[in-house]
Amino acid sequence: MIVTAGGKGFRMKAPDFDYACPKTLREALALLDENGRDVMPLAGGQSLMPVLNFRLAAPDLLVDLNAISELTGITDQNDQIVIGAMTRYADLETSEPVTRHLPLLKQALPFIAHPAIRNRGTIGGSVALADPAAEMPALLLALDATIILASTTGERQVAADNFFTGLYETARRPDEIVKAVSVPKAFGARRFAFDELTRRHGDYAMVGLAATVRATSPFQELRLVFFGIADRALRSVDAERALNGRTCDDQQAMQRATEALAALSFDSDVHSSSSTKRHLAAVLLKRVMRTL
Repeated sequence: MIVTAGGKGFRMKAPDFDYACPKTLREALALLDENGRDVMPLAGGQSLMPVLNFRLAAPDLLVDLNAISELTGITDQNDQIVIGAMTRYADLETSEPVTRHLPLLKQALPFIAHPAIRNRGTIGGSVALADPAAEMPALLLALDATIILASTTGERQVAADNFFTGLYETARRPDEIVKAVSVPKAFGARRFAFDELTRRHGDYAMVGLAATVRATSPFQELRLVFFGIADRALRSVDAERALNGRTCDDQQAMQRATEALAALSFDSDVHSSSSTKRHLAAVLLKRVMRTL
């Protein structure tokens, strides 16, 4: 690709790296466990390939996960839906178990980028990247999901609440691969709502909000997760506390919840200031609570 800047052309080209395309998870994990090399897994590539082309990353070895069938699929396991890390967003959109048991995911998927990207992008890639403006980390936080990680020494599970630790930072170790995510099914009177504010549909959110609640008269076990506001998706525990145990027409509780948003970290970016994001978060909170 040739990009013109200031009247001069420069070439966007990834740095040299070795490439491997293992057929099994075991082979992939063995490659990640190589000492002394910077090894990077490749999932859908919708974020990683631009990062490589801009030379923001320069791995010694790229491990392509696309041929590993063990990492794909959506399975119904008792009270959980387990989604393989290499499952595409497009597959989630047409999945019967997702439609039946994970209505928040079904509701939010059309907001994620554009169809061409959803055809290639994977749930595991988004989880591992942990972009603070991406929808999937916030959705998994709202749904109290669990991230399943695999390495040569075995598997471990990390709650979504503890997985996303900072700007593009997670609890995943360098020798681990995101194998799957496990999401509790929606039971009983649980309700869900999702909304985001973007410059154009399909853009990253300036501010977004994913919400779940066990009951609404009054609210019980409310989870409010904002994204696009800071270095990672954030729960507003104070706003949840202000609304739990209250009814939907309690204006005083709603006012306290709106004021509680001030406890969150709001970072400015190239599109909006921190004060703008704080205002938009309050707008979304009111919209989402009406939906619930």
